[in-house]
Amino acid sequence: MIRIALVTGANRGLGRVTALALARNKINVVVASRGGASEVVDNIIESGGEAISVQLDVADLSSIEAARVAVLAGIEQEWNASTIDVLVNNAGVGLFAPLGDITAESFDATFAVNVRGPLFLTQAFLPHLSDGASIVNVSSSLSRHVSPATSVYAASKKALEALTRSLALELGARGIRVNSIAPGPTATDFNGGAMRDDEAMREALSGQTALGRVGDPDEIADAISALVSREFRWTTGERIEVSGGVLL
Repeated sequence: MIRIALVTGANRGLGRVTALALARNKINVVVASRGGASEVVDNIIESGGEAISVQLDVADLSSIEAARVAVLAGIEQEWNASTIDVLVNNAGVGLFAPLGDITAESFDATFAVNVRGPLFLTQAFLPHLSDGASIVNVSSSLSRHVSPATSVYAASKKALEALTRSLALELGARGIRVNSIAPGPTATDFNGGAMRDDEAMREALSGQTALGRVGDPDEIADAISALVSREFRWTTGERIEVSGGVLL
């Protein structure tokens, strides 16, 4: 029996490697992103997996509805399926500024993507989630520790974790597990690729982790892949930090 995953923000960064990791574990993947994601789909197919793509802007409620229709049509056509087994709410935005420079627009944009998006996307797909499905919300280690100019971003991720726990309780009757993964400093293209490309920043952050380096995107993706597996079937409502022991 096939399993199908929907991964948001899957055209690049952590979303991309998560889609690839799920495909390696024999899960068919719906690659969702605001722009094109044909390269990710091609990569999955070339490696022996199966994938389709849909356009989705999680900050736009009309886009969520259009994506719902497109996903259902796509999985029916490609895999003769009508339900999703894994939902990874990965799409996120980080608009960092000190208190004096925070604007209402940047606050609203951050919460629209990081909190409102996962909530209403999950709501839209709830009738189409299989009993026993797994939802993973991608949070951040910044919901536990602090850094300068990250107050709004950190608050949005803390809100996402609260949402995770509430939905785990609400959806548990259907056997649906809801957890959050909280990556620490990871070398992706997030925030302009600073943790990937800025050597000084990488060195400073490496010194704050127990394992002495920043994370690799594949390490986060593998954790997500493990969390949605049967081995974690008794885990729900949890925040699992994957940070190399940052700021212990």
